[in-house]
Amino acid sequence: MTGSFGSIGTAASALRYHQSVMEVASGNIANVSTDGYARRRVVGQAVGAPVQPAMWSRYDGHGDGVRVGSVDRLVDPLLDSRARSEHGTQSYLDTRATALARVEASLGEPAGDGISKALADVRSAWHDLGNSPDSPAVRAAVIATSSTLVDAVAAQRRNVASEEADQRMSLLADLGETNTVATNLAAANEAIAAARMSGNDPSTLLDQRDQMALRLAELTGGKAVENSQGGMDVTVGGVALVTGNRAGTLSATSGVNADGTSDGQPLALAVTPPGGTATAVTGLRGEIGGTVELLGTTLPKLRADITAVAQQVADAVNAAHQSGYDAAGNPGKPIFSVDPAAPGGPLVLNPLDAADLAASGISGVANRDGGNATAIADALVAPERSYQRFVTVFGTDVASVRRQAATQQNLTGQVDGAREQLSGVNLDEETVTMMQAQRAYEAAARVMTTLDSVLDTLINRTGLVR
Repeated sequence: MTGSFGSIGTAASALRYHQSVMEVASGNIANVSTDGYARRRVVGQAVGAPVQPAMWSRYDGHGDGVRVGSVDRLVDPLLDSRARSEHGTQSYLDTRATALARVEASLGEPAGDGISKALADVRSAWHDLGNSPDSPAVRAAVIATSSTLVDAVAAQRRNVASEEADQRMSLLADLGETNTVATNLAAANEAIAAARMSGNDPSTLLDQRDQMALRLAELTGGKAVENSQGGMDVTVGGVALVTGNRAGTLSATSGVNADGTSDGQPLALAVTPPGGTATAVTGLRGEIGGTVELLGTTLPKLRADITAVAQQVADAVNAAHQSGYDAAGNPGKPIFSVDPAAPGGPLVLNPLDAADLAASGISGVANRDGGNATAIADALVAPERSYQRFVTVFGTDVASVRRQAATQQNLTGQVDGAREQLSGVNLDEETVTMMQAQRAYEAAARVMTTLDSVLDTLINRTGLVR
C-alpha cells in the first residue's frame, strides 16, 4: 500500500515489532536465574510485495513495514546431545567416587584403628606371650587383642554391607524418579505436538522437555533424539523408554526387594517399552549405572577381599597354633574360624580360655617355653602384608575413580560453558537489545507523529489562503 495511509501502517508495524522485541528481552531478563531456560530472540521479517503478483497490475510499493517472523530459542541440538552424554558419564563417575570415598574413610587406614592396627596388636601380644609364657595377664591380652581383631574385621564388613544397603535404597529412589520423569516427558511431548498444531509458542514446553531429557541422561545415561513432532524419544540400554506421548518403565528384576533389602540374587535391570515386554538392559551410565556397578561388582568384591583376609588370618594362626601345646600339654586347637554368614563374622573367635593358648613348642614344658607363640606371631606377618596390599590396591582404585571424575568434570564444564554462552541470559546483552528496541520504537512513534501532521495539513488546511 502506498501513500500517507500506507505509511501509517508501516509505522504501526514497526511499533508492534519493537514492542515484541522489548517484551521478549524483558522475559529473558526475568528468567536469568531459571534453570533450563533458553533465551529467546525475535526474528523479524520485512513486509514487501505480495507473494502472488496480480495478473494485470504492478505492485508499486516501497516496503510495507516489518512483522514478527518467529521467536526462536537459542539452542544447539548438537551441544544439547553432547551435554546429555557428558552429564550421564559425570553422574556415573561421581556416584562411584562418592560411595568408594565413604568406604575408604571407614577403613581407618593407614593411621586409624582399623584391621591393620588390630593385626599389629595381636602379633605384638603373641610376641609378649613368647617372652612370658607363664603370665596369665599376657595370655589374657592375647585373647583380648584377638577379639578386637574379630571386631575390626566385622566392622569393615558392616561398613560395606551398610554401603550396599544405602546403594539399594538409592537405586530404588532413582528408578522411581526415572519412571516419573519419563511419564512427565511423554506428557510434555504430547503438549508440544498440540501447541505446534494450534500455532501456539511451545518454547516453555521445549525448555521443560530438554530439562527432563537431561535428567534422564543423568539418571540412566539414556540417549534422547528429537522426533518429528518436536518431542524427545529416549532409549535406555538400547531399549525405548519414551516414544512420543507414551512412556515405559525401568525396574529391577532381581537383586533388590521393594523394601531395599537384597534378595540374594545378582542385580538385574529391565526396561518395559511402551506397549512392549520387559527387556533386560546392561551397560547403563548415569547414577543408576554407577549404583549397579557398585552393587554388582565393586562392593561384593570388597566383601570377598575382607573375607579372604579373614581366611588368611585364620589359616595362618590355626596352623601355627595347632603345632604347639597349651598349658596342660595338649595340642593346640583352632583359634579362629571363618563364617561369612555369622553376625559377627566373617572372622570368628572360637571359645577358648587363656590356658588353651598353645604358646609352647615343646610338650611337657608348656609354662616355660614360648617358642610356638613366637612362631604364631611370625605367621601373622603374611596376612598383615596381604591386608596392606588390599588397602593399597583399594586406595589406588579410589584415587583412579576420583581422577576420572575430575577429568570428566573438565569436559562437562566445557560443554556446559558452551551451552551457557549460547542459551544463557546475558543481562548486558539484553539491556542493549531493549535500548535498541526502545530507540527504534521512539523513531517509529516519531514517524507516526510526522504522518499525523502531514494528514492534518492535507485534510484540514489544503486550499486555505492566508
